[in-house]
Amino acid sequence: MRTLFTVLFISVLLLQSCKTESKKEIKTEAISFTKEGVLTILKQETDSILTQLDIEIAESEYETQTGLMYRESMEDNQGMLFIFPDVAMHSFYMKNTQIALDIIYIDESLKIASFQKDAQPYNETGLSSKVPVKYVLEINAGLSERLGLDIGDAISFTKE
Repeated sequence: MRTLFTVLFISVLLLQSCKTESKKEIKTEAISFTKEGVLTILKQETDSILTQLDIEIAESEYETQTGLMYRESMEDNQGMLFIFPDVAMHSFYMKNTQIALDIIYIDESLKIASFQKDAQPYNETGLSSKVPVKYVLEINAGLSERLGLDIGDAISFTKE
């Protein structure tokens, strides 16, 4: 009987400690921008520079799947350039992305091929490139409109 009481007492203590453990808040660190290159956007008719952006570059499978997820903000002079190993239809979604973005799809000749303007945070709807592309640039929502970007405008970039 005494052994049964001891086992029950220990079981109650273990259950109590499990309850309090589950209430701990898990803190995650904010992901900060890491400059990995510079990207220039040029107007197609004049070759004049519309803007230069500091960029992070997503090339690995993990980087392209994660993108700008879990970021709280991004400066207007910053963006993320995705470089894919193939020219294909590419689709993006905003799962776990806290900031609204303009998604700019760029073909292999470094010309803007299509846009997805004002992609909304946390929206898991697929946002397709509409045509086969090799690159995708993500910038703050509204910036492509303010810069007057058009299909056919060109980009160039350098890695640091």
